[in-house]
Amino acid sequence: MDLLNPLFLIPITTGPFFVLTGIIMLKSPPKKINSLYGYRTISSMKSQERWDFSQKYSAWLMIKSGIAYSLISLPGLLLKLKTSETIRTLLGIGMLIAYAAYLILKTEKAIKEKFGEK
Repeated sequence: MDLLNPLFLIPITTGPFFVLTGIIMLKSPPKKINSLYGYRTISSMKSQERWDFSQKYSAWLMIKSGIAYSLISLPGLLLKLKTSETIRTLLGIGMLIAYAAYLILKTEKAIKEKFGEK
């Protein structure tokens, strides 16, 4: 077992962070549209109704996805890839970027489905 493998270390540290952030957003969502805190995109900031929906939706998605992302770290703990540390780090960062993109794309799709284009 390699506890310092980036394919383990990156998901196991950031996954719980996303879960915690999702819980905080769920328990204390931003009440009004703002540019400092919450799920902030052009689409989510078009109306208060969109804002409220996107905060709750993205918070639940962060919690569920953060748990899944943490579990993804387990193969990274057990795998012994014959690649350089740099390659494993880049793969770990790539997974994190893909995870963040998934959260945004999934939330934006849900906003579009619920409220349409306008």
